[in-house]
Amino acid sequence: MKRCAEATSGLLFREPLIFERSSPGREGYSVPTPTGRKRAAAIPGDYLRDSIPGMPEVAEPEVVRHFLRLSHWNFGVDVGMYPLGSCTMKYNPKVNEAVARLGGFTGIHPYMPVAWVQGALQLIYELERYLAEISGMRAVTLQPAAGAHGEFTGMAMIRKALTERGNPRTKVLIPDTAHGTNPASCRLNDYRIVQLRSTSEGVVDPEEVARRMDDETAAIMLTNPNTLGLFETHIEEIAEIVHEQGGFVFCDGANMNALLGRAKPGAMGIDVMQFNLHKTFSTPHGGGGPGSGPVGVAEVLEPYLPTPRIQATPDGFEFDSDRPLSIGRIKSFFGNFTIMVRAYAYIREMGPEGLRQASDMAVLNANYLRKRLGDSFNVAVDVPCMHEVVLDDRVLTKAGIKTMDLAKRLIDKGFHPPTVYFPLCVSGALMIEPTETESRETLDCFVDAMHEILDEARKPETVTSAPQVTGISRVDEVRAARQPVLKWSPRGAA
Repeated sequence: MKRCAEATSGLLFREPLIFERSSPGREGYSVPTPTGRKRAAAIPGDYLRDSIPGMPEVAEPEVVRHFLRLSHWNFGVDVGMYPLGSCTMKYNPKVNEAVARLGGFTGIHPYMPVAWVQGALQLIYELERYLAEISGMRAVTLQPAAGAHGEFTGMAMIRKALTERGNPRTKVLIPDTAHGTNPASCRLNDYRIVQLRSTSEGVVDPEEVARRMDDETAAIMLTNPNTLGLFETHIEEIAEIVHEQGGFVFCDGANMNALLGRAKPGAMGIDVMQFNLHKTFSTPHGGGGPGSGPVGVAEVLEPYLPTPRIQATPDGFEFDSDRPLSIGRIKSFFGNFTIMVRAYAYIREMGPEGLRQASDMAVLNANYLRKRLGDSFNVAVDVPCMHEVVLDDRVLTKAGIKTMDLAKRLIDKGFHPPTVYFPLCVSGALMIEPTETESRETLDCFVDAMHEILDEARKPETVTSAPQVTGISRVDEVRAARQPVLKWSPRGAA
């Protein structure tokens, strides 16, 4: 029998602010008051105060229950399927967490002598080489703190290389199927954006690239597979066109999850790409960080990699800062180390065959959803996809509901909604990425929920009023964005 995780309204707490639980004089701690010499040796009186104005006064059980109840409002990959397209919210194996918590990794500090951190340096050195082998790039830096930071770093290297040639150039070609951070990364490097419209097949047209490419174009920055979940079939031809006029090819590697063990960007003519370790190598995603966005480069850009570089010598590992063409340091110390440890553990545990199987399963799961949903919904470009499938809103519009209505109703069914209204080149887009970590049973439950919502649309108010079993019902998102409540004030205050 198929069993689905379903939303429920039982024991769902509408938790107030911690300030609203405050009662004057109530405490949740017990600290002995220093006396005699201990008091004299304590913090000087000028720095002491009897109370902290505005802080809530609550007992320990109230504090614990408050934050635990708030944690129940969270949804993540440890709770259920998280099918955000493009974001790649895949399950993070707990063995990675165990390795990252080993005392030899957590007990070190970047200011320690090099001789004391040889194990950490070896891990960084080997992880760079693993990623280079996987991607087909010549060298990799682990300094960037996130995917967008990696994009910025890659474009900074392109600018430095072109400046060394005598002209940094002025613009970058970016397809309409690229990730949203790509234009920002280019603008931060002082480049103007030229958008390329994708074809009806959802890929970049080499003829369009040839028309737009000139001696003021620094690079083309594309995502492969792109945000429609499709492989850029003309990538080698596009790279040749750009290279002939002295430009570089930047590949946004956020969707490398679909290529592991099957294709290497370095063999496609790519000059520079960033990885997103959370998307491809199962490290934590979001929450304010830390993240990691390593950058791989072809031989032509290797001299421009950030410093310091870690080198292996007969006496161990050491730092190399003598690189005159480097763009310099782009992150304090050497990157977000424990995130690297998690990615290293994942690669070592999976091995080449395991990584290949992960990509195979990611592609299989996405195409399974494409076929099962394609009979009732409209697939934006209905051809075999890679890691994700994108639906448009034509069927929903006919049913009298919108993409956002369906997304909100999925919450009532026990599923986090997919990405909505992206990519922008698809009307009312619903972007679904199941990743390789979801079982067929879970995917079937998701498909059933999607079909149920379409049936419920016969009475649109059932869907347009969703979510209905959550702690907070549908909010006015426009008002929340324009008039956010950012400061607490006591009840009754103006």
